[in-house]
Amino acid sequence: MSPYFFNAGLFDDGAKLGRLAQFYAQRILASGIEFDMVFGPAYKGIPLGAALSIELARMGKNVPFAYNRKEAKDHGEGGSLVGAPLKGRVLIVDDVMSAGTAARESIALIQAAGATPHAVLIALDRQEMATEKQADGSTQDVPYSAVQYVREQLGLQVAAIASLSDLLDYLATQGGMTTDLGRVQAYRDRYGV
Repeated sequence: MSPYFFNAGLFDDGAKLGRLAQFYAQRILASGIEFDMVFGPAYKGIPLGAALSIELARMGKNVPFAYNRKEAKDHGEGGSLVGAPLKGRVLIVDDVMSAGTAARESIALIQAAGATPHAVLIALDRQEMATEKQADGSTQDVPYSAVQYVREQLGLQVAAIASLSDLLDYLATQGGMTTDLGRVQAYRDRYGV
């Protein structure tokens, strides 16, 4: 029901993905968050993590990179993890965090490999209430965001390139976007944290 959708699939050529990787790299380095390797969860996190790793190496910080498959292979290298062995403090890279599901799945994979899930880097913090599944199967809005949940309940640091507040500021400065601004602001008023 959100009036906007962050479509990371539109970073669909080398120039766009390279520019996004620059923003990811600048944000994580500016955050001061220390990490030993990058992990890109399937599926969108795979090209984002790879692009970030390439950009970090270009900037002089060469770190290992790994990702997972949704389906384990029983041939070739096998398993569900690909790339460098998971070890040390792991930075999880993804596009957005809506419910924290991908983060929780990544945390479980990283811990199972004996590494430490340390931080999450996303492109957009939606700053909206998370929903939790109830015992009866229904869902209920909760008064915190997925980012707040990952920080406070799971103990990981989180950095974002941009937030919903940034999006609203952008819409307010652009001529001809009054309708979009009103719809997104009304959504934030109802579902924001």
